[in-house]
Amino acid sequence: MDRLQKIISAAGVCSRRQAEEFLRAGRVAVNGRTASLGDQADPETDRITLDGRPVVLPAEKFYLMLHKPRGVVTTLSDEKGRPTVAGLVSGCGGRVYPVGRLDMDSEGLLLLTSDGAFAQRLAHPSHRMEKEYHVTVSGRLTGCRERLEALTALEDSTPIVPARVDAVERKRDRMVLSVTIHQGLNRQVRRMCALAELRVERLVRVREGSLVLGDLPSGRWRFLTPEEREALLK
Repeated sequence: MDRLQKIISAAGVCSRRQAEEFLRAGRVAVNGRTASLGDQADPETDRITLDGRPVVLPAEKFYLMLHKPRGVVTTLSDEKGRPTVAGLVSGCGGRVYPVGRLDMDSEGLLLLTSDGAFAQRLAHPSHRMEKEYHVTVSGRLTGCRERLEALTALEDSTPIVPARVDAVERKRDRMVLSVTIHQGLNRQVRRMCALAELRVERLVRVREGSLVLGDLPSGRWRFLTPEEREALLK
């Protein structure tokens, strides 16, 4: 027996917090009876529904990493008709959901899974998984590493954990920086660069925790090994 919000999240329907809201709103039923927050069920024997539609745990769980290209949105569908990450991984054998985001103009490593509990654990603020980006910047390059590392808040005063910044390559009027952050706030690296008087020409996520993008070609994906999944959760 598990709590209903955990089952609904594990089914990939929504986050655990949103499932709790559905329960409070009376939208979840077990064997035809409206359920409440705190109720438990057995997904093997009980019929669980959300708005009348069955909630079913996937028979097989999928875990994969994608090298997201620039110009692709991190959604399962897009009302503007733009290419989505769902289209790139449609051949993986199941319905998977992104873990975190990369904005449309950013590239690199993106995790996707059908395991809601796995996604929630990775995304939880307490996990603080390192994320490393290679960022090509122009603008005020002199002292840029020091300015980026000195930042403790974004432009709206949101506090951030100081980043680790290293120079990777210098290209005349551009520089490639390795920027490692822990929080992954919305467009965090781009906002940090703006505060440091830098223009982002290219942004590629090359690592999440122990998982490295490596030589996976842009637009391609591969399954994670059991060892890689275990290492991510540590």
